[in-house]
Amino acid sequence: MAAKTTNQKAWFFVIPVVLLVAFNAVIPLMTVVNYSVQETFGDNVFFWEGIRWFEQVLNSERFQSSLGRQVIFTSIILAIEIPLGIAIALTMPRKGPWVSVCLVLMALPLLIPWNVVGSMWNIFALPEIGLMGKGLNALGFDFNFTRQPLDAWFTVILMDVWHWTSLVVLLAYAGLCSIPDAYYQAARIDGASRWAIFRFIQLPKMKRVLTIAILLRFMDSFMIYTEPFVLTGGGPGNSTTFLSIDLVKTALGQFDLGPAAAMSLIYFLIVLLVSWIFYTLMMKDEVE
Repeated sequence: MAAKTTNQKAWFFVIPVVLLVAFNAVIPLMTVVNYSVQETFGDNVFFWEGIRWFEQVLNSERFQSSLGRQVIFTSIILAIEIPLGIAIALTMPRKGPWVSVCLVLMALPLLIPWNVVGSMWNIFALPEIGLMGKGLNALGFDFNFTRQPLDAWFTVILMDVWHWTSLVVLLAYAGLCSIPDAYYQAARIDGASRWAIFRFIQLPKMKRVLTIAILLRFMDSFMIYTEPFVLTGGGPGNSTTFLSIDLVKTALGQFDLGPAAAMSLIYFLIVLLVSWIFYTLMMKDEVE
């Protein structure tokens, strides 16, 4: 039997990618790690602090409050956008000219830059001139997202649902289109109800794309910054100051580089850990 030859030339194509990732991710990460365990007063003079900044951040009521707000926001977003995205994907046509129209309409919100989305909804929700804000007040609601925390939360959640539900729709629709017609034909022969088809055919076949959708929406919503910052600036008060906004305020507003670096690493580890748990739980029954 001839010996198997190994071609190592592929590494020449991989090395540039590795170097690019190292430059864009690893090196900045090492800088953050360096600041998280040291104190500096400028002029490149550093003093070893160990885990002091991590203890300070974890014991900080400010960090715990912003983390709590972040968890609540992400939970609400996932609870709304995943079922809503699936429901919209189920109503979309699979054949005919309306397929292209529906796909384009679903993709439009995703094409708008994040800062523009925040500006749009800021104007849209203003109680004096905004279509939504003025309309709600005309209907008898006392709506003012610049002064009332609940109104601010309602506006931020509504904005995110409008902006990102389309991503779930497109992923769920792709999963539905990949299901062979033979499954539906067998279900019709057995007299399966619409709910039975969804539960035993469509939902299991969408498991992989829904895993991707949940992971993407978790990471995006948990790290959201631009839209709520442009819309509310973290206010009124600190009611919409999520973890990302608090981190930027600590790093750039107060210039506390040590605590900010420690907070960013804790932030990163939380996202990484929860994403791993999500993926493990959703894929544990998968058969290779």
